[in-house]
Amino acid sequence: QFKLIVENPKKPVAPGLQVTAFVEYYPENEKDLEDRILLLIEDDIVDIPLLGLIPCCCLEIQSEINFGAVIANSKIISKEISIANHGSSSGTFKISYDGVVLLNIEPTSGAVEPKSIKKVKVDICTDVPRIIKEVIKVELDGHGCTEVWIKAAVVEQVLKVLGVSRGNILECINFGPVYFGSSKTEQVSLYNESPECMDWVAVLEDDAVGGEMGTDLQRSADAGLQDLSLKNTIKDVDVSTLILCTPNQGTLLPYEKSLVTLCFSPKKFRRDFGVNDSSLKQDYVLFLRFEAVGNKDGYLQALSDGATAVTMNHPRHTELALTGSGLPVMLTFNPGPVIKFMDCFLGEQTQVLCTLKNESESLPITFSFCKTANFNISPKKGKIKKKCAKDVIFSFSPHQIGTLKVKQVVDIIGTGVEENNLQLSKTKSFHQIYLSFIGVCKSKRKNILFKINPGITPMISNATGQFVADGLGQCADTAPVAILKSTQTQIHTHQINRNCKDDAFIAFPNDRAASIRPSEWNKKYRTIFTKTERYNYIDPEFSYTECERLSKEAHKEYYTEFISSLRQRRLQKDAARQFHIYNNSVNIGLKPAEGLMSPKISITDFHKEKLQFKMLPLDENCLLTSRKLAEIGSKSSVKEIRSGLSAVPSSTQEKEDSNLTLTSKQLHQILIGPSTMDFGDVCVYSTTARKLHIINNLLVHIWIQIEIEIDELQQTSPLSQVVPPLTKTHIPIVFETNTLGTFKRSFTYTINNQHRGHVLVVAKAVSVELELSAREVILNPVPGYLAGTEFRTTVRVYNPRNYPAEFIWKPIITGRRTAFSIQPAKGLVEAYRDLECEVVWHPGFNSPEAGEFNLCVRKGNTIKLKCFAKVTPH
Repeated sequence: QFKLIVENPKKPVAPGLQVTAFVEYYPENEKDLEDRILLLIEDDIVDIPLLGLIPCCCLEIQSEINFGAVIANSKIISKEISIANHGSSSGTFKISYDGVVLLNIEPTSGAVEPKSIKKVKVDICTDVPRIIKEVIKVELDGHGCTEVWIKAAVVEQVLKVLGVSRGNILECINFGPVYFGSSKTEQVSLYNESPECMDWVAVLEDDAVGGEMGTDLQRSADAGLQDLSLKNTIKDVDVSTLILCTPNQGTLLPYEKSLVTLCFSPKKFRRDFGVNDSSLKQDYVLFLRFEAVGNKDGYLQALSDGATAVTMNHPRHTELALTGSGLPVMLTFNPGPVIKFMDCFLGEQTQVLCTLKNESESLPITFSFCKTANFNISPKKGKIKKKCAKDVIFSFSPHQIGTLKVKQVVDIIGTGVEENNLQLSKTKSFHQIYLSFIGVCKSKRKNILFKINPGITPMISNATGQFVADGLGQCADTAPVAILKSTQTQIHTHQINRNCKDDAFIAFPNDRAASIRPSEWNKKYRTIFTKTERYNYIDPEFSYTECERLSKEAHKEYYTEFISSLRQRRLQKDAARQFHIYNNSVNIGLKPAEGLMSPKISITDFHKEKLQFKMLPLDENCLLTSRKLAEIGSKSSVKEIRSGLSAVPSSTQEKEDSNLTLTSKQLHQILIGPSTMDFGDVCVYSTTARKLHIINNLLVHIWIQIEIEIDELQQTSPLSQVVPPLTKTHIPIVFETNTLGTFKRSFTYTINNQHRGHVLVVAKAVSVELELSAREVILNPVPGYLAGTEFRTTVRVYNPRNYPAEFIWKPIITGRRTAFSIQPAKGLVEAYRDLECEVVWHPGFNSPEAGEFNLCVRKGNTIKLKCFAKVTPH
């Protein structure tokens, strides 16, 4: 089958020339051939082998597919197997698998073209944690049967709370004793022990079993039961103000750790009535839950009977117990709180020794005395250990005469933190104690000197008006100058000076000693009687020049603006402080009732409908609590909208809300589920619907879009909805299949075109089926029956499926004819309904007393019914 085509040279081949020979191969059968060509060169023989191969395929497949570690989140994940053909002809393959773990393998057979690769997709479901190690058998053309291993580790999504220093698992954090008004922080580490990213949120359980708020656990049970006023007080307390968590939401990468700071700030709960609780300790036991966002397993469960009830359960989470005690400040003063000083004269000083004692058995006290006029304290600040005392000297150094009563403020210094940054701790005054200082300063007796007043007689003088008392007994630093507005008097005013300017001043006669001093250049002085402009000497050696005067004015203006800016800055800080005090979800930075008028209510307002509930938005910095979530969920679940929702955002507000990027805390308040929709047994060619519940607990609109590429769920509608705030609705998921077997597929949805989620759909496609109430029936005669009377009984046919079933009764004929009949002989049983059929035995000569029927269901099962007639002899 080889053919050599060549023309041998008759003469030797010269250098640089060649001889060409052709070899043809034309196979006549599918068999590889082998031959050779002998080439004679002078005295040498060259053996050239010839091989003739039939075209064939060479298939190769990888021996293992490893999905790695994946999260058990009821999601369908896929990977592909590559079948490569390295041969020169196409080859076929066939895949077989007899297990139940792998959901889908497609295609299971086919052909691979030469020099190409065929992809086979393998699906697994991550519904339960397990180790997947399955083998599929692949028959390759020319290679026989090959095994391919499918491996995966489906693990739970685990969030652990670890200690920062040692890395151990924490179950409880004990803050210990903390003064009321102060704070104490602890740090923990959140660890994502899973191979996928995790969005988490912290929720404070304020209604958990075992929680305590403000209870003294060291008291007896009887004393605790009698103190019912505290239990009534803490019902309306926002527990999120006692425990702060930063951050309280976030995203963790696979196997990543994140530092979380917890702050305990105890607040005293005052009793409504009764005892003085100033020295009572209050203990707290709270539980903080760290949850994974998007884990809807257990949150929503659609009921199979179509009811709208929604059950709320907690998913898997990590819980951390928080314990701590709140203590009041117990600092006593001896003497105190009213301290009286001995009377003293101006310039003298009296002292009182006071002992400060810390009555607390657990914590030290750091104190600081505020500065007070006329009183000195040494030392002004200090620290007193527990159950210890410290002496402080109070000094009374008066600077004025009289009885001085002062309220002395004692600041108790402790640690406080910023709500926005718990890691930034600062020292502040969290408590104040007030003392009363009382001191009397007496005046000294002194001699009163009299001097002659050569000038104008004062309004108050002695009888002669010549001597004036000088209580100071010393000369004044400045000469007396009497200045009066010239327009205030017209006594003896000269006629030419009647119209003098208003800015002129009057110089009294006794100010001659000051008349030659350096004066201000822009002021004029006139005599007291005639108003004549008076000579005013300005000494050039002491007066300001023009440049000096301008410099002085600029200097004065600079400091005026500087003091004004300080005042403006102080006012801005005070305004910011007031805004921070009222910056909450209720007051929104405004002082309550400041400048607001009470609304006027008319009679017609009482006939309007009641206002719908409007929940205040949750602050992003505020910690979520289980009570808040339950309250919001109860309000939003009441307002259910069944139809009329927009498919796309239409209004301006809807468009703005639909473009928002939601935080983990906001996503936690959106419930979409159940995450696994189990349709159960579903008949082929039937249509079944389940509700996908959507609960929006936010104050903004959300846009839900469903992406379905599964043929069995194509009847689902609508696939897009804009859900209003605080609203519950649902989307019917319609399932329809024509293939028998187990169905497991997942579809995805998006919130605001950004946040993705998925829902697993599980169903078992079965054929129609009917059931009988009994497989054997006995027909008994009625007492006192007559000969020839028919025997009757009933049998009930049940349809447990969701599709109507057509049936027909077919008698089983053996050798003799049957004497039994069933009515109706054929019919239709609706889904989940039953039908009663009557069995009749017709007595007669040689009538058989037993018979059999087959209940044949169209495209379904077949059941045999045995009938017996019980005839008693007369």
